Amino acid sequence: MSAPLVDVQGLVKDYQGLRPLRMKVLTLNAGEVVSIAGLDAIAAETFVQLITGATLPDAGDVSLFGTNTRSITDTAGWLKSLDGVGMVTSRGILIEAFTVLQNVAMSFTLDVDPIDPRVLPQAGALAREVGIDAEAFDVPTGAVGADVRMRVHLARSLALGPRMLLGEHPSATLPRDTVSVFAADLAKVARARGLGLLAITADDAFAKGLGGSRLVLNGATGELKPIGLFKRLFS
Repeated sequence: MSAPLVDVQGLVKDYQGLRPLRMKVLTLNAGEVVSIAGLDAIAAETFVQLITGATLPDAGDVSLFGTNTRSITDTAGWLKSLDGVGMVTSRGILIEAFTVLQNVAMSFTLDVDPIDPRVLPQAGALAREVGIDAEAFDVPTGAVGADVRMRVHLARSLALGPRMLLGEHPSATLPRDTVSVFAADLAKVARARGLGLLAITADDAFAKGLGGSRLVLNGATGELKPIGLFKRLFS
């Protein structure tokens, strides 16, 4: 059996919050969809840094694709590990003066004005896969809505063929009437590609739209618990 994509054991990290970030156990396997509530924006950013090895735990261990992040000692090895993680977050950089399709194409080439014809079909297929209407392809990214912009972020997260998607409050900038649809589309893309999907979110509508396992972190104990049945039925 292959190693989990993410394996967290006994994690403790002091990030200058009210209390350290604690997480006792978390595993994510290929094809699984997991959402975690209970982390605010700063805690979520810290957790993402821990998962990707950008920072190390004060205690406990984080393994990414079977490798303990403590054992990655060189920049080349760290960058190689990041190739398998597709980040889905509005914190990613988009060039607003470039069109939607140019921003997607930048995942493959810097020759985007005009777009290199060798990558144009690939960029267009990726944009369509994440639900971007062809009518938006030639619109400047600064002129489209937040939903389309997040889909551009999603397209770029998929461009290098990751093994998992890691969402950091992906719905934070979305209009409320687009949250559930975007979540469902995100989960659909992940499942179609056989990817693991781990989303840090405080948005119940987004988590419900994703499906999969919905967990909430007890910040005091570090335990991850399933969202209660009553809340599942009536939230």
